[in-house]
Formats: sequence, structure tokens, C-alpha cells
Amino acid sequence: MSEAQQHECEWKDRALALEARIAVLERALFGKKSEKQPRAPKLTPPADPAQTQQKRQENAQAKQALPEVRIEHPVPEDHKACPKCGGEASRPLPPKVSEQWEYVPGRFEHRVHVRHVLACGCGEHIVTAPAPAKVVDRGKYGPGLCAHAVVSKCADAIPLHRLARMFARAGVPVSDRTLGELFHLSAELLKPIYDALMAKIAAEPVVQADETPLQVQAPGKTKRAYVWTFLSGDRIGYRFSPSRSGQTPLAVLGGTNGTLVVDAYTGYNATCTPEQRERAGCLAHVRRKFHDAQSNAPQAAAEAMRLILDVYRVEHEAKRLGVVRSPTHRELRQTAGKAAMAALHDWLLEQKPQHLPKSPMGHAISYALGQWPALQVFLENPAIPIDNNASERALRIVALGRKNFLFVGNDVAGQNLAVLLSLVRTCEAMGVNPQEYLADVLMRVQDWPAARVGELLPESWVAAA
Repeated sequence: MSEAQQHECEWKDRALALEARIAVLERALFGKKSEKQPRAPKLTPPADPAQTQQKRQENAQAKQALPEVRIEHPVPEDHKACPKCGGEASRPLPPKVSEQWEYVPGRFEHRVHVRHVLACGCGEHIVTAPAPAKVVDRGKYGPGLCAHAVVSKCADAIPLHRLARMFARAGVPVSDRTLGELFHLSAELLKPIYDALMAKIAAEPVVQADETPLQVQAPGKTKRAYVWTFLSGDRIGYRFSPSRSGQTPLAVLGGTNGTLVVDAYTGYNATCTPEQRERAGCLAHVRRKFHDAQSNAPQAAAEAMRLILDVYRVEHEAKRLGVVRSPTHRELRQTAGKAAMAALHDWLLEQKPQHLPKSPMGHAISYALGQWPALQVFLENPAIPIDNNASERALRIVALGRKNFLFVGNDVAGQNLAVLLSLVRTCEAMGVNPQEYLADVLMRVQDWPAARVGELLPESWVAAA
């Protein structure tokens, strides 16, 4: 290849890369956010009528469990006159009953604790009833209110200044500064439970991880920090870090063994070593590269996504058969899954010479081939997920909070946010009401033995409730 031809290829390569970036930005601003493709009919089996009926019954039972308020509607006096004989309707018949579900806004209570004092007849002894437990000494706000502030911010991403306005509408003016103090105090009290949760996650054989940026207030500006998530099953933990350094995953998972499911970010390299955890790749990240390359190579991108869909079909079949994480699931992966991955690998090798290295399609192919050993790890162990989407879903609440409250005040505030996010999101994943859980453990943790703090984790709390 002559020098002129080489320069022409380089310029063409750069032009394709710029076109792809423009297409991605246009799609982000004006296009659909979803990357979903139309599913094949066999991937969407008809709903089981028995399961549908069971779900309806469960919903009906949940509604019936609500407190019932019976409202009597007597017949008005001017309606009792009989138009036929002129008499009066007086003989009672079975009433007509109808149901209505109504919303009653949440209310605050002003609780006045009156501690009785008794004196002995001899005049030498006076006894006073014990003081009620409080979240903070001399504090005027109960654990339920503290829990509500935490859940509002960590489950619904409501900024505390908006929550203060909501409280004022309910008749209790509380400043956002006071709510912030209660929020951070709750995090300090619950830190031992958070540490126990993170230790549980680190001890699991399969852990998923991801990270996302979060702004921190700084003099005259904001600086970028990161919130990391580490999860295994229904346990979801978050870790705040001032940087994206690999020291964070090393601090959480260093010295542990098993598998770590992550993307290609090099920050996880220090944790994924032969002495520690094996790295498993994310097929969704690979697919995303081809999805972004559709503007430059639509036919090749469509074929790549079709081949990746074949791998997902195997996982859907395991779900349909109800054999997820069983030996049968591993057998499916070893046969159909391995064949689908081999077909994808052959196609990647065939297509690589046909695309410029810096073009979107060339970049997608190089990314997939560079991750290939990690992408195949799931074939050997049915407990390893095929992608890291669970971690991305766990970080959605952080992204939503980033839009609503924009930044955290300092690094300590970021750490406190991670503590409370971990407990609230784990409660939600386990089907535990985080409001009830936090209102209870905020009082119990203060006098709880450190050696038994694991009993206050959400799964143990459910068992003991």
C-alpha cells in the first residue's frame, strides 16, 4: 500500500468514527433509548393462565389485608315514601355492599411522652418511668420520620429540599438542613449493618460490579467522584470513591476467590488475578458496540446482534424449562450455548479484515475478540450470568438521583449515601419494606452486640420478624 493510499485509509477511518459518534449523539438526543430488538415468537411463550390467576388472587388478598373502614349509608327520609301505596319503606332487607379503594394522605403524629413519677411514703425515694428510646439524644424526630427521609431519597431519589416542602404541606415544617442531619445520622448508626452486608457480598463466589460518576460539591465548582455497586443475588452493596481507581474493587473484594462479572474496564484488573477472582465478561456490552455501529455498517451490525441473540435464546430456554442454575442449565450452555458462541467467534474472525480498525464496526469486533476469554466463562458455571445488566440496573437509582439532587455535599456525604442506598435497595430486592425495616433497626442497632450485627441484615430481620 502506497503512502497516499495509507493516508486515504486513515482519513476514511477517522471519518467513519466521527460519523458513528454523531449518530450515537443524535440517537441519544432524539432517538429511542432502548436497544431491544423484536423478539422471536418462541422467546415470548404465552402466559400461564394458572400463574395469572394466582397473581390476581395474591393482589386481591393484599388489598383485603388493608384496614377496613365500614361506612353506613342509611336511606334518606325523603326516599322512604312508597310511590305505589303511599306508605313508608321500613322493613330491612340485605344491604347492597360495594368496595372502593381510597388513598388517605400520610399523616404525622405529635407524640407527647408523659413520664410518670412516683414517690415513696417515707419521702426518701422517687422513681421516674424510663425515657423512651430515641434515634438521637434530645432529638424531636422519631425513627419512622428518619426512615421516611432515607427511603424517599434512596428508593425514590427525592431531594431533601423537595421532601421538606412535602412535609410542610402535611403540616410539619422541617428544614431540608434538619432532614440532611437526620439522613447522615441514620447512616452513621447503620454503618455496622452495612459493613456486614458488604462482607457477605465479598464472600459470595459470583459477584457483579459496575460504577457510575457522581458529582461532589467543591469550592466554586463540583468535582467528579464515583459510586460503585457490588452485588450477588438479592444483596446489593454500594461504595463511594473519590476516583475511578481500581483500589475500590480491590478494597471490597481483594483476597477473595470466585468470579467477578464486569465490563472491560481495566480498573478491575487488580482484583481479577489467578490468586483471586476470575473475570467474566458482559455480552450486553459487546452487543451495545454493534448496536452503535448500525449507522455505518447496518447489515454487519444486524448479523452480529442476531448471532448474540442466539446465545440469549439458550438462556431464555433455560428459564422456560425452569432449570436456571441447575446441572441441566450447564448442559444447555455446554451444547447449544457453546455452539452459538462458536458461531459468533467464527463470524468475528471472518469480518475483522473487512472493516477498518478505528471504524465503529472494527472497534466493536476488536472489543469482542479482546474480551473473548472472559466472555466464555459463563459456559462452565450456570451461576454466572451471561451479562452484567443487573449491576447497571442497580445503578439506575444513582443516575436518577444525579438528575434530581445533582451532587452530594462532600465525600462523607457520598459515603453515607452509599451506606443507606445499600440497605434500602437490598430490602427492595428481598421484598422487605424498607420503611418498616429502617424504623426498627435504627433503634435496635444502638444497643446491639457487635458480634451479632448480622442478625440485623434484611434477610435475617425478615426471619426474626
